[in-house]
Amino acid sequence: KRRPPDNPLILHICEVDQLFELANRVPEDALKLAEKFWPGPLTLVLSKSPRVIKEVTGGLEKVAVRMPAHPVALALVKEVGEPIAAPSANISGRPSPTEAQHVIEDLYGLVEVIIDAGETVHGLESTIIDMTTDPPTLLRPGALPVDAVEAALGRRVAIPGFARGLGEAEAALAPGTKYRHYAPRAPMVVVESSDYGDLSRVVAAVSELAREKMAEGLRVCILCTEETKPAYSGLQAITLCLGSRGGVFSIARRLFKVLREADATGCEFIVAEGLEERGLGLAIMNRLRKASGFRIVRI
Repeated sequence: KRRPPDNPLILHICEVDQLFELANRVPEDALKLAEKFWPGPLTLVLSKSPRVIKEVTGGLEKVAVRMPAHPVALALVKEVGEPIAAPSANISGRPSPTEAQHVIEDLYGLVEVIIDAGETVHGLESTIIDMTTDPPTLLRPGALPVDAVEAALGRRVAIPGFARGLGEAEAALAPGTKYRHYAPRAPMVVVESSDYGDLSRVVAAVSELAREKMAEGLRVCILCTEETKPAYSGLQAITLCLGSRGGVFSIARRLFKVLREADATGCEFIVAEGLEERGLGLAIMNRLRKASGFRIVRI
């Protein structure tokens, strides 16, 4: 994978009771979240027990744990009989894989076995919550919206700027917090708006940027939504649709696949539309900002 050694790994378990073997202390709130959302796309960060080696934690005194919901992943953990330290099946920094073909593209010949268990349900990685802080801290938004976590806890979760994709954390506090992630091969810019109620402003800004790059002789790809795709028909740019703004679950599910599709077009520059940071929109914008290397145009 060429993964930096200080980037922590997530330990995958198959029983909630395994938490007590991996963590020094399991707060009541952590247990509450585990019982409500596991198996599922939620990772809990806890103080590690001596059993957890530093190679798993990136040298930190904390450990990240989750219980996968996919039946094949869960069966694999059960068959092994021990927690499995596992990153995503891609070359570090590339868009996360959501189907076996993506794993083949990145890792064929580098691993002994690739299990094809179909497309991922959510498309995005797990939500990571640090339960060693008060209040709990969102380290990475993901497939479980943070408002669902807050509702289960009955209190707010702290959301630092790096969790929104507004910069990198000073240290690799959890997977996806420090190093460049999710990046397509071509340079990418995200156009963000202060008012997504007026999509014509977004279209105008994206179109202007696309024309500038095409005038430089670059092959441009636009990542748009169903609501705006017809507006780009007059441009000589490639348009790839992420999905509908009215159904952000579909955008979350398709995001990494579309980033890889953009690579496959051979484009030399990518312009992506931003989304509102509500619900899953927070996680989607985190991934888009990181994929662009924080190159953002705000209108």
